[in-house]
Amino acid sequence: MPRKSTNVPRFKSNTEEADWYATPEGRRKTQREFARALRAGTLIRNVGLKVKKTDHQALEKLMEQAKESATRAISIRIPISDLERAKRVAEKTGVGYQTVLKQAIRDGLKRAG
Repeated sequence: MPRKSTNVPRFKSNTEEADWYATPEGRRKTQREFARALRAGTLIRNVGLKVKKTDHQALEKLMEQAKESATRAISIRIPISDLERAKRVAEKTGVGYQTVLKQAIRDGLKRAG
């Protein structure tokens, strides 16, 4: 028996819709619709909007700005004494110890060049 299709909810804004499609449920819905259209032979290629090419330097600048606010989870081994020190500093300043560590890394990288 075929699986029941996920109903796409009604959205109040384009942002809300984009957020839903970024969820695992939204991605599964998109994959199912794509596969269904491919099997049915109704898949078409949309050429998209005709937009002028953006200046390469402007794109590089936008990418750098995006990277500054984007984060990636990593695993790092540090001495226990450094971790405890970061936690003490965090307690005194009222922020999380991970924030203290990130700031210390950022400051060290600035000094290193």
